[in-house]
Amino acid sequence: MLVNVVNVVNSAQTVADRYREFSWQQARGRSDAHAELTARIGQDAEFCDLLSGSLPAGNAQQPSLLLAAVRYLDGPHAEHGPRDETAYGRWREWTIRHWDEVRTVIMRRAGRTNDPGHCATLLPLLARLPQPLALLEVGASAGLCLRPELYHYRYEEASSRPGTRPRAAACGASGSPVTLTCRTSAAGAGPVPEVPARVPEIVWRGGVDLDPLDPVADPDDLRWLRALVWPGDGKRAERLSAAVGLARTAPRPGVVRGDLLDELPALAAEAPPGATLVIFHSAALALLPADRRERFAALVRSLLAGREGRGHWISQEQHGVLPWITSPAHRAARHPDDASLTLALDERPLALTGPYGESLHWLTEGTSAGTAGQPATG
Repeated sequence: MLVNVVNVVNSAQTVADRYREFSWQQARGRSDAHAELTARIGQDAEFCDLLSGSLPAGNAQQPSLLLAAVRYLDGPHAEHGPRDETAYGRWREWTIRHWDEVRTVIMRRAGRTNDPGHCATLLPLLARLPQPLALLEVGASAGLCLRPELYHYRYEEASSRPGTRPRAAACGASGSPVTLTCRTSAAGAGPVPEVPARVPEIVWRGGVDLDPLDPVADPDDLRWLRALVWPGDGKRAERLSAAVGLARTAPRPGVVRGDLLDELPALAAEAPPGATLVIFHSAALALLPADRRERFAALVRSLLAGREGRGHWISQEQHGVLPWITSPAHRAARHPDDASLTLALDERPLALTGPYGESLHWLTEGTSAGTAGQPATG
């Protein structure tokens, strides 16, 4: 009996630590409601015991899944979150009372958003590659990042001199209802690389996801995507709605349901031989066990090697998800609590990006356009 008690305590403690870390490293400064709510959950031993005892380890224990599930079910304070102990008590009581429904949503849904904002940080790399392109997204969700040509892009260069206006450049679909604004900067005193003059030419696109969504045809999928947008982030909510509206006007990309290791080879084989195959992903691999990430990397290298130089790998993941992707400049540019993603081309880190494409900070190593024409190596 002692062993079982210790295991339960350790499991509940792990859940509590995860919520406190989420509050401090991910929600702080981005969503006051989520930061406060997850901090209170992390201090609530009884509630953490419920989570650890009724949800399996792994994906189902993501804080973002619980938060979105309650919002999806129209739980209390769905838009603004608890603001004091009494409000947290109401949220807690409602969640426990509706726990069977909340758990059902958590177990059948994925916690990954599908934010088109990632296209703003992907576009500069896509535009450098030999055209035309065949895009293959891992963790494609609703496929909103597979049609970068539908959006308008505005890049604002951060000024290093007080009182001067930042330089700005634009490209993409000028009449698009979706404008993706991205702040650009560079490490040290180096120049900020130029943004693309036009969007890339895309002749094929496909994707894979364990739980692909179709917010155009399924209102429930759209409701879930909206629940994943954090409280107080009205701009992202508006952008999501506009992107889904645009998706209604274009053919839906072929996103298959399945495991990435199983489905990737067949999908890659569909890419036209004359196109440059680009396998890419944004914040998609963090929840995979380390050994499966290594198997995925080996698979991508193998698939691209067979393209005879007409293939590239663009990753945009949290620091440490692909631990071999690092450099001195990369380490120096990051803060321990930084929520930014590492943008890498063929396993070389080129930039740090905002979690939703709002910023692009080029590193001092490998930012020249010349690096883009080199194939991935194993």
